[in-house]
Amino acid sequence: MEEREPEGRTLGSRGLAALLPDPAAARPAYRHLARAIGALILDGRVALHARLPAERELAAALNVSRATVTAVYDLLREGGYARSRQGSGTWTALPEGRTPRGVTRLLRPQDSAIDLARAAPALPEQALADALAQVAPQLAEHAHTPGYHPYGLPELRASVAERYTLRGLATTPEQILVTSGAQHALTLVLGLLSGPGDRVVVENPSYPNALEAMRRARLRTVPVPVTDTGWDVEILESALRRAVPRLAYLIPDFHNPTGCLMPTAERSRVLRAAHRSGTWLVVDETLVDLALDVAAPAPFAAHGAPDAVGKVITVGSMSKSYWGGLRVGWLRAPSRLVTELAGQRVATDMGGSVLDQLLALALLAREDALLPPRLDRLREQRAALAAALTDQLPGWTWRLPPGGLSLWVDLGEPVASALAERALDYGVRIEGGAFFAPDPGLFERRLRIPYTTGPAVLHEAVQRMAATLADGLPPSRGDRGPRWIA
Repeated sequence: MEEREPEGRTLGSRGLAALLPDPAAARPAYRHLARAIGALILDGRVALHARLPAERELAAALNVSRATVTAVYDLLREGGYARSRQGSGTWTALPEGRTPRGVTRLLRPQDSAIDLARAAPALPEQALADALAQVAPQLAEHAHTPGYHPYGLPELRASVAERYTLRGLATTPEQILVTSGAQHALTLVLGLLSGPGDRVVVENPSYPNALEAMRRARLRTVPVPVTDTGWDVEILESALRRAVPRLAYLIPDFHNPTGCLMPTAERSRVLRAAHRSGTWLVVDETLVDLALDVAAPAPFAAHGAPDAVGKVITVGSMSKSYWGGLRVGWLRAPSRLVTELAGQRVATDMGGSVLDQLLALALLAREDALLPPRLDRLREQRAALAAALTDQLPGWTWRLPPGGLSLWVDLGEPVASALAERALDYGVRIEGGAFFAPDPGLFERRLRIPYTTGPAVLHEAVQRMAATLADGLPPSRGDRGPRWIA
């Protein structure tokens, strides 16, 4: 049977051109462009099995000759990044032996590099051992049941609901859906509430995996800036009013990557603006427990009148405050929507691991004992990172965040991608700020540097980055292989 490509997935010439670098930035231009398209395919910013633009159209969009684009497509086919069929066009592909970076980012590096690409703390071994011992008898009891819980374990749903109520937002278990992490929750919401071409307001910068989920859902992002001083709520209100987006995705609590905390008055304004535009507001609270210099904020929806919070979906997770290896998250939403999302879930995921959910329940029950020492360690590590940067790289600047897991550092010049590329040769894995941007070409002056490892390791990492800069940076190669972001 003849292999056929999926229909209806064609890349526009202008859209692809907007993702590509200036053809004149490196010579020969066709190799420069082919390498960039290959990197976009591995990154997921260009979908697999998508039809590439006609050569003449892409040549016009890039302002290059058609012969140049022909050479680009020839190189892509040669490298396995594209395949062509007569009369069918040229389609993107995954080369043999290559893995999409969405997968490789999840793999623990096998080398000895200090990994600063992940903002994900480890769980103390004793805490995990104690929780495992506690839940073993409960797991044995569940072994006599089918084990499918598409809504989540009832006792975990009740525990999460109680946490919201204690934080100031009355919640029932029927308003909670337990998911396989916050990313799973967001993907379910995007799948149910949006369709290709819908607009979604996002912060700029924002969490890369959330942006990737939106790209794969073929949504049109409407970026609103988040600076070192926080949100310009007038711009956010204007975006909600003018774009009338289907969804808005916000990280108001120790924003990833900037670390900013949205003030209470601004939360109320955003809720009112989203209500007026009829926009579903998806609030990511995965970092809310990591308040280092302030009290942990109340849930976002607690700052609005009842009629203004009916379309607010709050996403939470165990990953940042406890351990990402549990793969337990949740969302809070109107109970009817929770039922619809559970139906959406069973098409691909019959329910989360019972063991993981029991462990999450045990860890949440010990929150008062487990979180304070974790926050103390983060304060110590944040101070160590700031001191090392001040000593070794005095030209870099940042604002100390009141919570969260990382510093959003201004390098003073647009060298972030080149530094990230070269730093790996010096034993440091880190990601440039451009990876946090909804649109290409932004935040080349920025690095997100997590303080999730010990002070000595952070000091060594900063020394290695300083040595990288001292030895000089070559032009970025663009495609530098596997990366991982959390």
